[in-house]
Amino acid sequence: MNAQNSLSRRGFLGSACCLAAMPLFTPVTFAAMPGENRFVTIVLRGAMDGLDLVQPYGETAFAGLRPDIALSPDKGLLDLDGFFGLHPAAADLMPLWKARELAFIHAVSTPYRNERSHFDGQDMLESGGEKVNEEKTGWLNRALATIPRSTARKAIDINTSTELILTGPNLVDVWASDSNFGIVADDMQFLKRLYANDPVFAKAMDEAARADQSAKMGADPDVKRGESITDIAALAGKMLLGDYRIASFSINGWDTHVSQIAQFRKAAGDLTDAVLTLKTTLGPDAWKTTVVLAMTEFGRTVRQNGTGGTDHGTGGCCLLAGGAINGGRIFGKWPGISDAQLLDDRDLMPTADVREIAAAMLYRQFEVRPDDLTAKIFPGLSFDRNSQFLKV
Repeated sequence: MNAQNSLSRRGFLGSACCLAAMPLFTPVTFAAMPGENRFVTIVLRGAMDGLDLVQPYGETAFAGLRPDIALSPDKGLLDLDGFFGLHPAAADLMPLWKARELAFIHAVSTPYRNERSHFDGQDMLESGGEKVNEEKTGWLNRALATIPRSTARKAIDINTSTELILTGPNLVDVWASDSNFGIVADDMQFLKRLYANDPVFAKAMDEAARADQSAKMGADPDVKRGESITDIAALAGKMLLGDYRIASFSINGWDTHVSQIAQFRKAAGDLTDAVLTLKTTLGPDAWKTTVVLAMTEFGRTVRQNGTGGTDHGTGGCCLLAGGAINGGRIFGKWPGISDAQLLDDRDLMPTADVREIAAAMLYRQFEVRPDDLTAKIFPGLSFDRNSQFLKV
């Protein structure tokens, strides 16, 4: 059996009519190994607005830059440290914050700059490289070969291929649901452009788009929408209680160009549910050895746009949760949001490489050596035992 089932054009066409529930974008992938430490990665697809999730209300300019989106403690924002506040849609995470089982890292990004494409940004996030399409495998897959005592890995392909983050030569298991998240508009447009001159593929894509729209509008009650994010997280937690120690899945819905308030509330609620479901399913003993890392391809513009949303940016935000972290703090170097402090006069200036956060968690959870982290897993990354993120 192959390590993973690659997504061929023929295979994709064979299932394109079911794109409305295509599991490619929301599989859960697992790796089995000995030991008790656990690591979960959650990819927040669509570019999460970290400035909405963890708002710098202490910046006097913030409310003026986002007159419709910005909150304050007297408008429902949950104070974290006197400067930053948590969006009320994530209010149920506050007990984790108080228990030091939750932390945030602001102003982080991959080395990706300027173009702000979801597909290139996600490629960088999941491949762990320094350039787009530089690495053909995922950083979490490459990490499997470097984790001490991880020879107990096993593989089974259930339904579909892994996401890029766990794609590669090292064996992983894949479980794929019928996604109820659908394909975001940017994904559909990208695929249409990619195969615009392929009549067979174009026809399949057209059928898929109609099926997706019908399902969203409720026109076809027989379209199977599948498991919720709570179900996905519960499954991951149950598998981590068995032989598995690494799990990865995605949450869509973060591309908030228009009417961000309602859309962000839904996505932040999904993230909150996922983290809390993992904790509940794992139970206190397993949770105390667990790290959850939620990350996104890039942040969003500091200023809101004219349609009540935000556009693709650069500096973003990571969430860390679990009983194995030393949370209850905002980590990272805050760059400020004055005009002179912005990147390209629009974006939060990145002050840290998101790959360093992932590297620090691999080092802490699985004793991956620093030279493996910089040479094999995250090429070009600067990382050593003095990393600030080992304090999280």
